[in-house]
Amino acid sequence: MPVSRHEVLAMVDVDLSQPPFSFLDEAGRERVRGGIDLAYFDRDEIILETGQPGEYVFLIHKGEVAELDTTQPGARERIGHYTAGDLFGAISILNGTSRYRFRAEQESLCYLLPKALFLKLCDDYPAFAEFFRQTLAHKTRLLTEQRAAGGVTMAGFMLARVDECMREPLCVGPRATIAEAVTTLHDSHADSLLVEGEQGPGMITKTDLLNALVLEGLPQDSPVQSVAHFALVTVTPGQYLFQVLVLMTRHQVERVVVTEGQAAVGVVELTDVLSYFSSRSYVVSLQVEQADSLAALSAASRRTPELVRALMAQGVKLRFAMGLLAALNGRIINKAWGFLIEARYHRDSCLMVMGSEGRGEQILKTDQDNGLILDDALDWPDCAEQMQRLTETLFELGYPPCPGNIMVSNPDWVGTESQWKRRIARWVEKRDGDSLMKLAIVLDAHAVAGNPSLLERLREALFRLCAGDQLLLSYFARPALHFATPLTLFGSLKKPQHGIDIKKGGIFPIVHGVRVMALERRIAVTSTLDRLDALVADGRLEARFAEDLEEALSLFTELRLKQQLARLDGEGAQDGEPDRVVVQELSSLERDLLREALHIVKDFKQHLSHHFHLEYA
Repeated sequence: MPVSRHEVLAMVDVDLSQPPFSFLDEAGRERVRGGIDLAYFDRDEIILETGQPGEYVFLIHKGEVAELDTTQPGARERIGHYTAGDLFGAISILNGTSRYRFRAEQESLCYLLPKALFLKLCDDYPAFAEFFRQTLAHKTRLLTEQRAAGGVTMAGFMLARVDECMREPLCVGPRATIAEAVTTLHDSHADSLLVEGEQGPGMITKTDLLNALVLEGLPQDSPVQSVAHFALVTVTPGQYLFQVLVLMTRHQVERVVVTEGQAAVGVVELTDVLSYFSSRSYVVSLQVEQADSLAALSAASRRTPELVRALMAQGVKLRFAMGLLAALNGRIINKAWGFLIEARYHRDSCLMVMGSEGRGEQILKTDQDNGLILDDALDWPDCAEQMQRLTETLFELGYPPCPGNIMVSNPDWVGTESQWKRRIARWVEKRDGDSLMKLAIVLDAHAVAGNPSLLERLREALFRLCAGDQLLLSYFARPALHFATPLTLFGSLKKPQHGIDIKKGGIFPIVHGVRVMALERRIAVTSTLDRLDALVADGRLEARFAEDLEEALSLFTELRLKQQLARLDGEGAQDGEPDRVVVQELSSLERDLLREALHIVKDFKQHLSHHFHLEYA
């Protein structure tokens, strides 16, 4: 029901500061304000029917509108819900007709942008038009840009590339002596140099030369090649410094070599990377590396939430943030292990983290999930006492105890390689809920200390028992379909204390579904995002669908992280439900992204049900 032009002019307070209208200049936004009408729709009135030509873009001023797929039965027909600030109808104009039915859920007022004006704006503003054709991945990038433009400046470090700060490599020939290398370093005021070798360049530092001359007693005329390191960590000039920091932390090195093809073109040192830090919070990684006691390590570890806040505020892509935090947490646990466990046990044992820690997706420390693999021949009389002490130490470092007692202080999660293989075989044979859960936990295991080959052999044993068992895989995949996708609940979320469980409704179906597909294909990486990449390379998922799953998971994780940070600050609900997100508190673009992301989850669950022959209602 149209409203009079006088009423329209009196009520045009439409917010045009959000995408897609933010892609218009002020003149374009004035054209919108001058060209829209206002219409009233009664409860249950059909605003746009399936198959009807699109004549308007609708922007809701007040009320709620349901999007219905009339080809689906019963409760499954409701596929979307729109509230104040949301926009619909543009795709119907671009496609010619509406694919779905739009019905007012309550009395609603909508601004109407006529088809002719909308198409003219699309012609005049390509970025405006492109918004309606973009994937979820593109739209989430818009959200990041929008946040950055809202007053938080992206630190130069986050955008800096390797070629902006790399040093020209200092090189010596293959026949150079230790004395010549020392002279070269002294004259150049450098700390390291590259040595040409048959298999490529090697690196040598002042410390290496000092150890060679003083501790090993090598003559000054010894070939410098004999003390150089040829197993180098390399990067390319176009990589971000952020990625370089992750590599340095993970490989425990302070220098990386920059290569183009087979040629070394530069060197980046940790001091170069740290010089780009714009906030002291980023020095957490350096503090972890420099910690020489458990007290110093604890002080550094407890600063990680500060780092998380800074990364999120600066709009850093969540995949990079998770990579950095996973590397940092791994180093913290590794150093704690080194402080507590005698070196003679390191070669014959493997400390593994599991669950979200093993996947590298536990950005904030929520709880411990760890286990220990021992070599069959290892004699470690006080192992139980040491593992109890390790659990207590990790708690002091900020890692809360696991409510399910999945920790090295529990003998059920410690064992020799043979004992672990027997456990896995027993879980595979029983294949009940508890056994399948334990298989999932171990499948995500990542070695953080000791001998990683023990875990690699255990993973191969797990693959041999599980990857070809289609019935087991079907049982294993079933929990991914257990929790309802909360698309139809949006209309009832009217009070701030209510919300949707983003972990059950969004994160878990993606994480577990991808985990099962990775198990089937014997994919050894543990990160969900790395597993998606591997599934694409293996031809099991289309690249665009995998990209949408990645962006959906990142969105869910970020929304959940915001809730967790609010709880840490004492601003969020303290009722034990940190995974609930109140839709009404999100911006219009965030609601749009969340709706799209949940549709992607729904599509993925249908894919899983078809692939593993499961029923999915």
